[in-house]
Amino acid sequence: MSLMSPMRTPAAADEVMAVVLTLRRVVRRRLRAELPGPLLRGAQVELLQLIETEPGIGVAAAARTLHLAGNSVSTLVNQLGAAGLLRREIDPADRRAARLFLTDAAVARLARWRDTRSRLVGDAFARLSDDEVSTVVAALPALRHLITELAEDVV
Repeated sequence: MSLMSPMRTPAAADEVMAVVLTLRRVVRRRLRAELPGPLLRGAQVELLQLIETEPGIGVAAAARTLHLAGNSVSTLVNQLGAAGLLRREIDPADRRAARLFLTDAAVARLARWRDTRSRLVGDAFARLSDDEVSTVVAALPALRHLITELAEDVV
């Protein structure tokens, strides 16, 4: 009977998820405290970031990329449209489909959000040792690979 490596246990998997989720939550709370305007949920920010990266993306493609249900993305689109952060345009190739674009307000908000987040995390990095920063940075490729492995199982 082979023994499971201590790093491949359910407890290690739980710890990775707890750390990642807590990091997101702490950064999100700090950002909310420092940024003006209505609060945006994590999925709303993720959709705005995706549209920033892929202007004109459709709802179905956004849902696949974000690993969300199509109706969830449609709800986010409606919320962000009502907030003046997103606009829909009819796809000229398929009049039933919409293409998504950021408004100027969304572009400005994402820039403020990104600058504030970079400052917050950068300030925290400055208080870590060089070895700790190196360890965090060195873990990024493995975390990206973990995301890929998890995403492959999603239909």
